[in-house]
Amino acid sequence: MSNKKNIAILGSTGSVGTQTLEVIGGNTDLFNVFLITANSNAFLLIKQALEFLPQYAIICDQSKYNEVKDALANTAVKVLAGIEAINEVVTHPDIDIVLTAMVGFAGLEPTIAAIKAGKDIALANKETLVVAGELITALAKKHQVKILPVDSEHSAIFQCLAGEEDNAIEKIILTASGGPFRGKYISFLENVTREDALKHPNWVMGAKITIDSASLMNKGLEVIEAKWLFDLQADQIDVIVHPQSIIHSMVQFQDGSLKAQMGLPDMKLPIQYALSYPGRIKNNFKRFDFINYPELTFEKPDLETFRNLGLAFEALKQGGNMPCIINAANEVAVAGFLNKSIGFLAMSDIIEQCMQQIQYEASPVLDDYLNTDKETRIFAQNLIKKMPLKALQF
Repeated sequence: MSNKKNIAILGSTGSVGTQTLEVIGGNTDLFNVFLITANSNAFLLIKQALEFLPQYAIICDQSKYNEVKDALANTAVKVLAGIEAINEVVTHPDIDIVLTAMVGFAGLEPTIAAIKAGKDIALANKETLVVAGELITALAKKHQVKILPVDSEHSAIFQCLAGEEDNAIEKIILTASGGPFRGKYISFLENVTREDALKHPNWVMGAKITIDSASLMNKGLEVIEAKWLFDLQADQIDVIVHPQSIIHSMVQFQDGSLKAQMGLPDMKLPIQYALSYPGRIKNNFKRFDFINYPELTFEKPDLETFRNLGLAFEALKQGGNMPCIINAANEVAVAGFLNKSIGFLAMSDIIEQCMQQIQYEASPVLDDYLNTDKETRIFAQNLIKKMPLKALQF
């Protein structure tokens, strides 16, 4: 056990969490599952705990605590409930890496707790840096913690920068698949359904991130995250639509040279790289073959139709708590679209109104982020209730 890395997986029942367990299951000589958490999926959390026998299993939904505890009563797994329990257990001295795959703003406080405890972070929860990038990066520097990106695009940039520490970045280019509505016009998007939006052409992801991909907000959040991960300015970050999702992202250096990281769209590769960094582990993942992809194509993103990407760039330029505002507004808007309370295009309207109406803070601290998130969610929810019937088409 002493030679293995102990891994805490925050959000083990989601898409990234389940794939992380697949990676660990194929490398049990290198990794040990120390902690798994779930929001409310008690059934899958129990199944994972019985298979991997972590030291801790935490269910955020406290009403599910007895169900999980009873199911694991004959094991040595310690069962806890609530976000406070996660914040405490991530500081355990035996944990080596905390993989943060919780959805949305909920991942912020556990990530802060882990960083303060000196834990390296494998970051799949992009919202943490979107909401509080300045705070998180300062804490990581103070506590000498590595932030290892798990998103395929940021992992690609991270890999391209290996060995390039002394070479200045001219810009980075984040690739986007374009989602299921690439090339469509506003008239088409007025009536798309949640089922339409959940049919991603290349990636298998959770519902929230899949909707974000369809609206290009996922790429917008990645732009903001990239600013903090790689210490960039907004004008050093470009986005290009690459429908095949083979080039995961690129770095252009000051001499004009471009480096790209390529491969089939499979989240297990960036997950494995984050867990094994700085080494690489042999695996049996399917390999890319150029013969199967005779053409790799690229397009400019349509910022008029897919307004969220432009709104994200604007939030990045304004800074302060503005990225926190768009993140909270987007989470509420996506939930509204998924439960069929609003239409697809209304999500951008809600985000833009929140950006205009919620109080701007140029130099926020943690309490400001927490208050901004709460205020924005309430405002966005009220906007949904007042939406005209046209915006409710789905």
